[in-house]
Amino acid sequence: MADLGKMLVVAGLALAALGALIWGLGRIGFRGLPGDLRYEGEHVRVYVPLMTCLLLSVLLTAGLWLWQWWSRRQG
Repeated sequence: MADLGKMLVVAGLALAALGALIWGLGRIGFRGLPGDLRYEGEHVRVYVPLMTCLLLSVLLTAGLWLWQWWSRRQG
């Protein structure tokens, strides 16, 4: 039962960190990187954040890789 408690605490902290990250990135204007596609017609707007998704994917992959590497070193 203690393992479940630890897992819930870690999941809660991860969600809080993700929420803070999303909130912070929204405040600094993370949108609109070169490589993001934007189309504005007369009655339609389309925004496809290709470069933003690629950058977030690389950052999350590196973060998860570091976390896994650190976890294995700890035992």
